[in-house]
Amino acid sequence: MTLPRMPHMSRRGFSAAALTATAAAVLGGGRAAAAPTTATTAPTAPTAKEATTVFHAPAEWEAHSGCVMAWPWDPAVGWGGLLNDAQAEIAGIAKEIARFEPVLMVAEPGHAAEARAQCGSTVTVIEYAINDCWTRDTGPVFAVNAARTQKTGLDFKFNGWGEKFPYAKDDLLPVGVCDHLGVQRKPVDMVLEGGAVITDGQGTLITTEECLLNPNRNPTMTRAQIEAALLAAYGASKVVWLPYGLNNDDITNGHVDLVAAYLGPAKVLLHTQPDTTSPNHARMAANKAVLQNATDARGRSLDIVELHHQPHFRHNGLTVETFSYTNYYETSGSVVVPLSGESATDSLALAQFRTLFPTREVVGALARTLAWGGGGVHCVTQHIPQTQ
Repeated sequence: MTLPRMPHMSRRGFSAAALTATAAAVLGGGRAAAAPTTATTAPTAPTAKEATTVFHAPAEWEAHSGCVMAWPWDPAVGWGGLLNDAQAEIAGIAKEIARFEPVLMVAEPGHAAEARAQCGSTVTVIEYAINDCWTRDTGPVFAVNAARTQKTGLDFKFNGWGEKFPYAKDDLLPVGVCDHLGVQRKPVDMVLEGGAVITDGQGTLITTEECLLNPNRNPTMTRAQIEAALLAAYGASKVVWLPYGLNNDDITNGHVDLVAAYLGPAKVLLHTQPDTTSPNHARMAANKAVLQNATDARGRSLDIVELHHQPHFRHNGLTVETFSYTNYYETSGSVVVPLSGESATDSLALAQFRTLFPTREVVGALARTLAWGGGGVHCVTQHIPQTQ
């Protein structure tokens, strides 16, 4: 399926352009240019058995059958002269993951050859129309039945992180991925990005009020309605609402995967900031207080592991403030941790991850340009849970 070409802009590109008087022209009039496109392929109707089967989104540490990624290809989406650097980082991440599980790389038609050349033979590349590389947010969120014999792809609406830039192709990515994998697709009638929610696979979701309650996502839904829709889609029973994402996360509006990650049942890795002069000090302290007073869906108190390391750095003329080591990807045998290129903090973070994952290989993957673009390793990966 190929969609009409339109202006594109990356998350970081939008952030910079929004500061200038030319932003409206670049975006072709904002909302009008970013209008959603409806899929022309109707989802396959579920069987009676499938319609009554309860699915749940498993935890990320559970077994995977693969990982979905996407190839950045268009310098006009905001990468500009950094496109080659972004591609190199995506290829590096893909090759590290492919050492332990299959990687499916989605490339814009006509760009598969360059993706194959950089990713190598261990990564499978297919062509399907895309805007950019953020598959955690644009791809399907996979769920499984209790027996792990069936899998479905939850197809949430995607509106470009609050209609900040054109997103028509990426909104259709779950269609192409589910069709390619032969997985039933389940449309969900709400706007949601996968990086806005983490789950323990045992009934508990963690998200942020800053993101999910932002009126640029689901303005006609109340908090109660958003929570009910989340629980129903993920097959969960409890939502823990953190108040904040990272300071100045003005693109994702506070995605939880930049501040927290589930390490295991009732165990959360939480970004905290001991520097009292940092605006993140109070924000992360508020998140910690919520988790300290929370119980999960099974009534367990949460074991909180704090991660203090968060470099700020200048890259391509911008100060990157939202780089986060909690934005990692876990395979069956490894943990792929984003690296900022700031050696002191990278070394400290890798050392902490090695204590947290003593039985897995902890590897670093450069994500400096991806952080400049608004994300990291977790943001550009979507795990596919294993079924029997």
